Amino acid sequence: MKISLVTVAYNSAATIRDTIESVLRQTHDDIEYIIIDGASKDDTMAIVNGYRDRIATVVSEPDKGLYDAMNKGIALATGDVIGILNSDDFLETDDALAAVARAFAANPQAQLAYGDIVFVEPDDLATVTRYYDAANFRPWKLRFGWMPPHPGTYVRREAYAQVGEYSTQYRISADYEMFVRLLLVKKLPWARIDQVLVRMRAGGVSTSGLRSSIRLNAEIVQACRRNGVYTNLLMVLSKLPFKLLEYIRRPRRAVR
Repeated sequence: MKISLVTVAYNSAATIRDTIESVLRQTHDDIEYIIIDGASKDDTMAIVNGYRDRIATVVSEPDKGLYDAMNKGIALATGDVIGILNSDDFLETDDALAAVARAFAANPQAQLAYGDIVFVEPDDLATVTRYYDAANFRPWKLRFGWMPPHPGTYVRREAYAQVGEYSTQYRISADYEMFVRLLLVKKLPWARIDQVLVRMRAGGVSTSGLRSSIRLNAEIVQACRRNGVYTNLLMVLSKLPFKLLEYIRRPRRAVR
């Protein structure tokens, strides 16, 4: 199975080397790696160019934001399945993509498969601050604001052809809205990968404070309604007490 992995970046010189090297260490032998850079003004491209001979496609040009960059990468991808790995995240183990391939092989009907992710502090990559466990996710929970971990999700290229690209009208929640289309509108079959696939540095756009949280939940309600899925803000906010458990029920240190 050919796996296309898309990294989107902008001014990511401090972190992108970890991202790239985690991909290049993978044991899976059929990987198409694509980097979409938004015309960074720091040393991001100098670092990327140091690995250019091992990266299938590199694009560096202005874009309209994170989701526009993702759409560019997906349009260029030729793999059977496509994953998104942001430039401040990295694959948890060297066999992460092999696990993805095994999951699709074991579940040939699945149009997407997802595993778990962990969050770590930017200055302490070994200590887990939050464990995003997708074991209990079911598509109906999208109406209550739950979603699979987007960085731990891989989607068949043909599924993207069915549902279309990421909507650029959302600042934070276009990944959530994509799951609504995949799992509630199209009702595509899915599979779970029972391991941590990605380690994320805390502090991204969707996890960076109260204002981002308010916007995130408002966009979740909007995304459901625009796709004919009923929800309301109280339903979405009901997940918050359970989200706290992700900070409490976690291993003290991640195993790599």
